[in-house]
Amino acid sequence: MKHLKMLKSPVELGMNNEILKGEPIINQLRFLKDIAGIFHDRETLSEINPETPAYSVQSWLPVAEGTPGGLFFGISTIMPGKVGKEYYMTKGHFHAQSDRAEFYWGIQGNGMLILMDRERNTWTEEVSPGSLHYIGGEIAHRLANTGDEKLIVGACWPSDAGHDYEEIAVKGFSACLVEVDGKPALVENNIK
Repeated sequence: MKHLKMLKSPVELGMNNEILKGEPIINQLRFLKDIAGIFHDRETLSEINPETPAYSVQSWLPVAEGTPGGLFFGISTIMPGKVGKEYYMTKGHFHAQSDRAEFYWGIQGNGMLILMDRERNTWTEEVSPGSLHYIGGEIAHRLANTGDEKLIVGACWPSDAGHDYEEIAVKGFSACLVEVDGKPALVENNIK
């Protein structure tokens, strides 16, 4: 029973390093080998060490996954780099409960939030320190690092949202983000 107890939060957000500490924090690290299928330049990809870190995700899930009315909190860190002309990026997903929304906000670095609706219309929003992004329901989303330092992004989403990675793994996004003349550009994805 917690009546009249004065407790500390079980989790701490490092304000200088944007790292979550405490229990229970889930730490995930994705290497290029884990996300190889999202890149189109297979030849260049084969020349890069598959153990190269691409991004990490720290999550605090204070309630059980699937709990209606709860919230989850996370921090994604995408490393700088490219495979050919494509920037390092996250796998991307729809929510399993597809009407669930999410917030992202930029903490460090520069990048793009890549968004795609169910009709496969794709667009981006620039991510930078202090930018705030509302991702509505029925919108697939992924992050890409377009800068030369780590891109760190915070997130908050409903605990019953779930993640549907399969649809993106099978169909991909309808456009990909590539470097053209030193700048990010969305181009039609005619490969998948």
